[in-house]
Amino acid sequence: MNAKQTLFKKIEDGTFALLSGEQIAKKLRLSKKDKSGLFSMLDELYREGSLLRDSSFRYGTRKQFHAIEGTLSANERGFGFFVPDDRSLPDLFIPRRALSGALHSDRVLAYKVGGRSGDEGEILKILSRGKTEVVGVFHGNGRFGTLVPDEKKFTESVFIPAGKTKNCKDGMKAIARITDYGGRGLSGEITEVLGEDGDFFVEETAIIRDHNLREEFPEAVLSEAEKQALRPVDQFENRLDLRDELIITVDGEDTRDIDDAISIKKAGKKFYLGVHIADVTHYVSRGSALDKEAYARGTSVYFPDRVLPMLPKALSNNICSLNEGVDRYTLSCIMTVSETGKVLSKQIVPSAIRSRHRMTYTEITAIHEGDRKTREKYPDLIEFVSDAVSLTKILKKARSNKGGVELDVKEAKIIYDNGTISIPDYERTISHEMIEQFMVLANESVASFMQEQKTPFIYRIHERPSPEKATTFIDFLRELGINVHFDPEEVTPRDFQKVLEQTGNLPVYSVVNRIMLRSMMKAAYAPENVGHFGLASDCYCHFTSPIRRYPDLAIHRIIKDYLANGGKVGERYKKFVTDASVQSSACERNAESAERDVDALYIVKYMSDKIGECYDATVSGVTSFGLFAELKNTVEGLIPLETLPDDSYEFNEEKFLLRGTRNSFRIGEEIRVKVASVDWGSRRVIFVLDEETI
Repeated sequence: MNAKQTLFKKIEDGTFALLSGEQIAKKLRLSKKDKSGLFSMLDELYREGSLLRDSSFRYGTRKQFHAIEGTLSANERGFGFFVPDDRSLPDLFIPRRALSGALHSDRVLAYKVGGRSGDEGEILKILSRGKTEVVGVFHGNGRFGTLVPDEKKFTESVFIPAGKTKNCKDGMKAIARITDYGGRGLSGEITEVLGEDGDFFVEETAIIRDHNLREEFPEAVLSEAEKQALRPVDQFENRLDLRDELIITVDGEDTRDIDDAISIKKAGKKFYLGVHIADVTHYVSRGSALDKEAYARGTSVYFPDRVLPMLPKALSNNICSLNEGVDRYTLSCIMTVSETGKVLSKQIVPSAIRSRHRMTYTEITAIHEGDRKTREKYPDLIEFVSDAVSLTKILKKARSNKGGVELDVKEAKIIYDNGTISIPDYERTISHEMIEQFMVLANESVASFMQEQKTPFIYRIHERPSPEKATTFIDFLRELGINVHFDPEEVTPRDFQKVLEQTGNLPVYSVVNRIMLRSMMKAAYAPENVGHFGLASDCYCHFTSPIRRYPDLAIHRIIKDYLANGGKVGERYKKFVTDASVQSSACERNAESAERDVDALYIVKYMSDKIGECYDATVSGVTSFGLFAELKNTVEGLIPLETLPDDSYEFNEEKFLLRGTRNSFRIGEEIRVKVASVDWGSRRVIFVLDEETI
């Protein structure tokens, strides 16, 4: 054993664990000359990854540091938050001094150091870079320059040396590949010039590229999809043949993929509900080019003017889409439901259907509300819809009795049609609730069945809010004059449900929904079931959208394998479900971020020709730099602090209050605003208070 190996062994066995080079040298009573050799060996062990080193130059193993693997989420003000892969662990605040060269979205090892608030951490090692390419605006003189990233969380600009600018002009939007992350700053080369900064579609493309979304399918994937799409749908021997049943699809008018269908019958006091989902795994086999691409994408991503699908159109819009009047392979969850909403029995089975009608939410609602013209067009659906609405109300009541948290968080519906953008007022109808309740019930039924079989699986989990977030929410409610009495350490879905009932008729209801959502944990995919807090569900999964979500596709494969082999699946999916859960959760977060950014761009464009117009609004956020206000169609804008009346304001974060010498503003207040301008750089609408409010 040489000297370096001996040194490592002494650290590994704890003799010199978590000591600095100087401290180790002191213990060994080394001379100045020998210390130099010790420091060189420590540095070698660190560089080769055998040891970790913190900012105090203490050395130890991953186990000794209690190092955790996760992702850095940086803040534009220079600090960051470490988000562990293990979501049972809390996030850690990482001050600027402890970033150790890590940048936004890097995969890192971190450890908890405590700090004043007890939640401070430090980055020990960068495992992989989150961004190898950066989108931004180039500033230069034609020979060399700097690319300033659009992503504010990515705080480092990229130096572009001479010969690497690709003739990019000053002020152009471009993509730079980072070639050096060295200690003196980032450097790289321009790989693509996107166009003029500020051009609407250039900005949209920039967002898509900045999130590293996969825009085009490789030729091998397209070829395989087209080959699969040519396979005839004519093998029904090993499937439950439901082609003669009254089965329909219900979607929005602008739906781009149709992967779920429903059937319902009532006999006596029981309902027989069928949820029939496209059997995508019939065409996407494990390990195929299609499967690998779907795994990498994780989810379809939806923008107002386009969709980046998880699967090629030959599958998503053709052979896997449950189009009206054509035979399709499906995986069905058929449930017998009592008059109290309890699932009495369930059957999960490969099937075949022929959708009788492609219905929209609008049409289903019209039938329910007695619209004569729609009822005459679909006479066979009058009883169907009546039974479906009855069951919807039963299921909704049953979930409410369990304590399900039915948030009413409005989301802008942005419609892009031939160059015209519109944002209609938010609307939620009985038909939306119908499909939601039926899909949730199927997801629960499938998850509980597979959990009973003790088979490796991917669950959709939603953990209980942390005590800290629950306490902050309680304080917020009390500042609004809403008295609540629940334990933040043991908050239950029913506690949150009672809050919504208390505030249902108050002007602050919308804001309470939003703050409640912020207080909750983020839903994610996991190989271990811990329940779903928001749904008050003991066991839940995503089964109903395999065209657009990889976890759904994955569990279809596991279910079919289980059914085909008499329950003998064994351990062959054990590692896969863990890896797929982490990958799919990350893809989902990235897709949602991209969708939010693009939606914000469309909202800015939509509001850009409404400068000077006045609207009723609600204060939806209070910050040290101003107020956020939300219009009835969900458009949100900033009222900058400097535009508010009075000379000085004090921001009280705990009370969600901005207090001035004569005026104060609190979250939930109703105000009237005027559109002052739009900020393309921050993708933000700027409001000022209308004179009626001042």
